[in-house]
Amino acid sequence: MTKSVTVEPRAGNPYPQIVQTPSGWLNSLGLPNSGLAAFITKDLPFLRTLDLPIVVSVAGESVDEFVTLVEWVSQEPGVAAVEVNVACPNVRAGLMFGVEPSLTYELISTLRPHSLRPLFVKLTPNVTDIAAVARAAQDGGADALALINTILGLSIDVDRRQPKLGGVTGGLSGPAVRAVAVRMVWEVVSACRIPVIGMGGISSAEDALEFFIAGARAVAVGSAVIDNPSVAPQLCEGLAGYLEKHGLSSINDVVNTLDIPT
Repeated sequence: MTKSVTVEPRAGNPYPQIVQTPSGWLNSLGLPNSGLAAFITKDLPFLRTLDLPIVVSVAGESVDEFVTLVEWVSQEPGVAAVEVNVACPNVRAGLMFGVEPSLTYELISTLRPHSLRPLFVKLTPNVTDIAAVARAAQDGGADALALINTILGLSIDVDRRQPKLGGVTGGLSGPAVRAVAVRMVWEVVSACRIPVIGMGGISSAEDALEFFIAGARAVAVGSAVIDNPSVAPQLCEGLAGYLEKHGLSSINDVVNTLDIPT
């Protein structure tokens, strides 16, 4: 799953773009990337050499930009799916599509006919009712939902009395957001019929299992890789051990099995 691609190149937000907190990472990257043309001509050819399914994340500031991105990316060989990022807390334009259900529906229903690949929608937690936005994405034609993106935060240098990030505020990821992410995944799974990809603070098999039990069909790992580049194979090993311990044949036997006492 790539970082988000935009139509035009972006330098991103001012430095510093990332700082560590006691419970995770705060970033204000601002979607730095080389743009659509460079992604297709330079990045994608390299990604294809990895012989892995490629999910390309795209981010636009208007419906027309999203249409351009989805049309071009979805026709490229090796692309397994397109993720529509309406969730970045560090880019004001574009985030608006993810905080108002009617706008989410309008965007996804417009994009659906333009995509030759499955369409995932990345959701922001910075909303009042994430289930309403999720249903709007589903009704618009999304094939799957990815959540959560980072939670908007602020870290201050108390000696200088200035923000630690060049972009002032940033998105918090890591262990601090996991309980919020699991709760939102559970809410969205309860409200929607399409698959959910869960993410937010996953650094161990137990963390991943919380998302699976809450109903996620897959999980993604982000900031944990900064501290532990080997986290992915360790997660797989831990999940296999859990299945063996409980006499289960597949992770699907775990999905959406939360038992709430009545």
